[in-house]
Amino acid sequence: MKKTHRAKKKNLVGGRVRLARYRLEPKVSQDDLSGRLARQGVTIDRSGISKIESFERYVMDYEAAALAKALRVSVAWLYGEGEPPRVSGASKQKKSRGGKLLK
Repeated sequence: MKKTHRAKKKNLVGGRVRLARYRLEPKVSQDDLSGRLARQGVTIDRSGISKIESFERYVMDYEAAALAKALRVSVAWLYGEGEPPRVSGASKQKKSRGGKLLK
């Protein structure tokens, strides 16, 4: 049986997953992300998300695709290619200096 090296980092996407979670408006918790993945048929619990973000867990290709979809980014971006995603929200409303909503 072949033994693998103990790699310091077990994935390439962990930092980008965390960044994408924080860039979404409203921010997405690890638990919320787990739920979004479950709706796609991919089971990763909150602890698994945490391990991915801290590079302690391997990420399968289908999991990377589901993470990208749930976080509204491209798979290529998760792997370090391209520009950061734009901050996206359900409905952003602009406010004037006086705090009133603009149309």
